[in-house]
Amino acid sequence: MIRRDFLRASALVTATSCLPGRAGGKEMADQSLPTGKRPVGAGSMRYREGNTSCPVYRVTPDDGYYIHTFYDICPWSPSQRYLACTKLPFQDREPTHSDPAIICVIDLKDQIINEVYSTTGWGFQLGANIQWGRTDHHLYFNDKVDDQVVAIRLDLESGKSEALAGPMYHIAPDESSIIGFPLDLINATQGGYGAAIDPRKQRKLDLGAAGHEGIWRTDLRTNEKKLLVSLADAYEILPESDREKFKEGTFYFFHSKYSPKGDRILQVFRCLLPESMGGGDGTATRVNPSLLTFNQDGSDKKLAIPNEIWGRGGNHPNWHPDNEHILMNLRLEQSDLRLCSFRPDGSDFTILSDSIFGSGHPSFHESGRFIITDSYPNERFAAKSGEVPIRLIDLHNQTEQNICFIFTNGRPKINALRVDPHVVWSRDFKRVCFNGASEGRRQVYIADLSELVSA
Repeated sequence: MIRRDFLRASALVTATSCLPGRAGGKEMADQSLPTGKRPVGAGSMRYREGNTSCPVYRVTPDDGYYIHTFYDICPWSPSQRYLACTKLPFQDREPTHSDPAIICVIDLKDQIINEVYSTTGWGFQLGANIQWGRTDHHLYFNDKVDDQVVAIRLDLESGKSEALAGPMYHIAPDESSIIGFPLDLINATQGGYGAAIDPRKQRKLDLGAAGHEGIWRTDLRTNEKKLLVSLADAYEILPESDREKFKEGTFYFFHSKYSPKGDRILQVFRCLLPESMGGGDGTATRVNPSLLTFNQDGSDKKLAIPNEIWGRGGNHPNWHPDNEHILMNLRLEQSDLRLCSFRPDGSDFTILSDSIFGSGHPSFHESGRFIITDSYPNERFAAKSGEVPIRLIDLHNQTEQNICFIFTNGRPKINALRVDPHVVWSRDFKRVCFNGASEGRRQVYIADLSELVSA
C-alpha cells in the first residue's frame, strides 16, 4: 500500500459525526450520553492466515479509522472481555480544536462495538488516551471542557460522565489518581500526543523551566488537583553541564508513567533550544531529552538517563513488570539502538543483547524472558514493501522472530499522521494488540502469542 492509496482510503469513509446530545465535545461532561451498539461484523477477521507466526485478527470494523492508545497502556479491560479504542474522523490531516473522535468499547466475546462518547480531546498518536480503572466499570480519557483539556471518567453502566480537575497522561494502578502535563502544551515538542487547541488560545511557555507548570496530580476521590513536580523542580536535578548547555532553552515534560505498583513515576523531560525549531510540520527537530523518576508524591527525584547518554539516540522508556527496572532503546557506542535496562536511579545499567538490535516500542513480558516490539519504516527491520514487523525477542535464547508484518503508512510529510503499531501486551501477557493499516485505513489487531511465550 503506497501513500496515495492510504490517502484515497481516507476519502472513502465518511467522517464520524458527533453523538446525539453532544456538540463536538463542548457540553459539560456530567450528562448521560447515548450509545450506539452494532456487531463488529467483518472486523473480526483472520489476518494473513498461514503467513503469521501465530493467529492474528483484525478486531475493528471497516467503517472508519481506529487506534488503541499506546505501547504501555493496556487496551483490555480488567476482565479482558472488552477492548477500548478511539475511532478517528479522518486520517489525512491534523485535527482542529473542534473535530470530534469517538470513544469505543469492543465486546470481544459477543463481537459488539459500542460507541460511548464523543470527544475533541485527541491526537493521532494516542487517540483520546483511553485507560481503564481497576474494574470494567469506569473508563478514563481526555476531552475539552471550557477550552481546557481535562480527563473524563465515564461510568459504562449508567452512561454518566464526569469532568475531572486535571489532564491525564496516565492513571495510577489503584485508580487513586491521574497524572499529566497539560495536553495543550505536550504538542509543543512533538505533535500528535496532546490535543488540538483553538489557535487563539494556544499557550507557550517562557524561556527556562517554569515553576508554575509541570506534572499535575488529580485525586480521583476528591477531584482536586495539585502541582506534583514543576519544570523548575526537574531542572534542579540536571547536572551542571546540562544546565549550562540548555540555559537558552525552554523546558517541557512529555511522557509520564506510573510504575506497575504505582509507587514511582518515570518522566521524560525535554528542552527546546531556539535552533531546535523549524521542523517541516512546525515541530521541533531536536528535543534534547533526559529521563527522570520520582516517588508518587513527587519526592526522591532522580536522574535516570542524562541527556549526555540519551542525546546520542534512543527512545521509549517503559517500566519492567517487576517494578524495579526500566526498559529503553539507547544508542551507546554502537551505531545501532540496543535494548537496555536500568533501575530508576540509573544504576544496574545493562545491555540486554549484543546481537539483537533495539527498535520501535519495546516492553517486557512479565517473565522478563521476552520482549515485544515493533519497528519504524526507516529501520533495518522494515520490508521493502514498507511493512514493519511485530518482533518477539527471546532474551533467554538470544533469538527473535517476526510475528507478522503490517503496513502502516510509511513516512508521511506530517510526522504526527504516521501510524505506529504501538504493540502492547494483554493483562495476562498471552496476547498483544497493535495498530496497522493493511487495507489503507487505520485498524486495530490482536495476536495470540500464548503458545509462543508459554515455554
